[in-house]
Amino acid sequence: MKQFAQPIRFGIATSGCLIAYFLILSLFDLHTNIFFSLFNGFITGFGIYEAIKYFKLKNPDSFNYGKGFTAGLVTGFVATLVFTIFFAFYSTEINLLFLEQLSTVWFKDYKSFEGIVFFTVAIMGFASTLVLTLSFMQLFKTSRNLKRKLVKHS
Repeated sequence: MKQFAQPIRFGIATSGCLIAYFLILSLFDLHTNIFFSLFNGFITGFGIYEAIKYFKLKNPDSFNYGKGFTAGLVTGFVATLVFTIFFAFYSTEINLLFLEQLSTVWFKDYKSFEGIVFFTVAIMGFASTLVLTLSFMQLFKTSRNLKRKLVKHS
């Protein structure tokens, strides 16, 4: 459980940034524009990158692909879960017109739309987490090619 503490903290911090960004957009009434949600990927990516980097700096001897990958996944999944819960709370309790405003742009049947939105927010976050973690681990993994070349030439 101790190995998950740091990625969970990074996930909570990342979700805080996602929530703050969403609330700033809502101040300017831009939160219904799907285009601005693309920046969520950058926020999530930065959180995952920093979590893996910090994990590697804290544990340089025991760091491997699996542990770094797990740190990235846990960070992204926690951030996505917390943000999805906030998103559901915001749209059902704080701004009751939000889903209706969103549905006028995308769907005509508002009643069947609510669950689809929450599911889509979660799936987009989880998919982004998986892709970003796989991408960042290419930067952080140790290359075995360099070791092979050094052994051959010695």
